[in-house]
Amino acid sequence: MTNEKKSMKTGIKIILLSLLVVLAVGGYFGIKFYKVFFAPNTTGKEKYLYVRTGSNLDNLFEELRHKDILREIGTFSQAAAKMDLARSLKPGRYKLTKGMNNRSIINMLKSGNQDPVKLKFQNLRKKENFAGYLANNLEPDSLTFSSVLDSAALIEKYGFNKDNSYVMFIPNTYEMYWNVTALEFFDRMHTEYEKFWNPERKQKAAALNLTPIQVSILASIVDAEALYDKEMPIIAGLYLNRLNKGILLQADPTVIYANNDFTVKRVTNSLLQVQSKYNTYKYAGLPPGPIMMPSINAIDAVLNREQNNYIYMCAKEDFSGYHNFAVTVQEHELNAKKYREALNKRNIFK
Repeated sequence: MTNEKKSMKTGIKIILLSLLVVLAVGGYFGIKFYKVFFAPNTTGKEKYLYVRTGSNLDNLFEELRHKDILREIGTFSQAAAKMDLARSLKPGRYKLTKGMNNRSIINMLKSGNQDPVKLKFQNLRKKENFAGYLANNLEPDSLTFSSVLDSAALIEKYGFNKDNSYVMFIPNTYEMYWNVTALEFFDRMHTEYEKFWNPERKQKAAALNLTPIQVSILASIVDAEALYDKEMPIIAGLYLNRLNKGILLQADPTVIYANNDFTVKRVTNSLLQVQSKYNTYKYAGLPPGPIMMPSINAIDAVLNREQNNYIYMCAKEDFSGYHNFAVTVQEHELNAKKYREALNKRNIFK
């Protein structure tokens, strides 16, 4: 073999070897690039990733480790550095799907493309219950929500006071972002309140000589009394009759509220002695605020009350949840006697 041929053969070997090295190196970096940016990396153990307001990358990594969200923290850290996540991390509640890659997660966190929370609330008895519910579903804690709910300056700005501000929250299903502030939530609820109290509802309230706030306070009593929605307009008509005649409402749920004991099954004379503006056995007219968050059905039942002559009501003795209604005190005493006997028979004394 001539020297020329040997040199050519050696050159070819060198070129081939170089190509193999290039391919090997390229393959290594290609696999690494894929793992860092495009390989599936979520474990599927958590449905959402929460990034609190003011969080930095260290806080984010702590959350990712604590909840075992990623298969490999290392590749995510590399991708986060390359994609400059530290400068653009946005707070929120982000929906995760099994097998999401680092690039998708980081783009989501940078864009703030969060999944909204669906809030559905009704029949919450007190403001503190409401604050607790909100804190379980949104970023601010219950103390923050409570401080806003009890802020005299804020609620007076919207025409409420500390006693009646709870009627501003119309029970429904609402969508909002998890990291909404307490003030933003309050403003949103006031907007919803204004939408709810449209001209038609306001006109109906005025025809009853009641303000929207008073309608809601009465609705809270109707809601507490009625186990079945179809009885609500009847009960509303009865209480409006008492209000118009200047008769004490004598609504048992207001006494239970005033005593702050919601385990009561039988309102006894000792409970009736409580000194509270919410005790409608002692104080005339409506209480100063709602005794629970009134439902839309109860509010509309007051606005569309049944026009009847009832003055009295008593739970039916069959414990069906329905009521016996009466026009005269004599009728009512017979109904009350039957119910008391039924309670005694079941040994229900408190």
